Amino acid sequence: MLLSIVIPARNEEENIFSTVKNLEEKLLNLPHETIIVNDHSTDGTVEKTKDLIQIYPSVKMVHNEKDPGFAQALWTGFRAAAGDGIVVAMADACDDPSTIPKMAEKFAEGYDLVCGSRYIKGGGKGGGGPKLQGLFSCLVNKSLRVLFHIPTTDVSNAFKLYRRRVLLNIKTDEKGFALSMELALKFWRGGYKITDVPTHWKGRVAGKSKFKFGRAFISYGRQCLNILRRTGYE
Repeated sequence: MLLSIVIPARNEEENIFSTVKNLEEKLLNLPHETIIVNDHSTDGTVEKTKDLIQIYPSVKMVHNEKDPGFAQALWTGFRAAAGDGIVVAMADACDDPSTIPKMAEKFAEGYDLVCGSRYIKGGGKGGGGPKLQGLFSCLVNKSLRVLFHIPTTDVSNAFKLYRRRVLLNIKTDEKGFALSMELALKFWRGGYKITDVPTHWKGRVAGKSKFKFGRAFISYGRQCLNILRRTGYE
């Protein structure tokens, strides 16, 4: 089993080297490739990535040739991936790479989507990150779990492992961070096996966040409305 770790990176020169170094150290015994997607960076992200490629044979770089943005960058990485499973990890080191082997275990058991959850026993959130963003994330996830019994406690977290053959057959609409939520909901509606593993999230320590609360509020709201329409609540 091969895993593809997809890391979207836009102007992450302060983080990308340490993020990938830490990831590679945690995945020494797990067959994998690490795909860094340069999303129209204007700083030294590309140069730092080239340095990583010289050090780690598993690292490669692809470029998002379409409009810049989280979703386009991810789809660029998804299409370049060769693994049976695809893990999305952030370039700012907010995701704990030691979670990935646990995800791989669940994937080997037959799950099609394994979600890194901050909201189950063993998971959590460290310091950093806007408080409003954290409160909104918690509210969305708890509401969807209670109202619709979605089989994940962290539908909005980008840190997930997808079965590649399923993922590449899904059509999506979201252009930003809500893509992670849209994909999880479409796996759920498609009847695929979903589970959680605990993970610890921490806020970035360097660089500027690309998360825009206003856009996310609208996008997450749109996904919630889609669920209501499909379940007869609207």
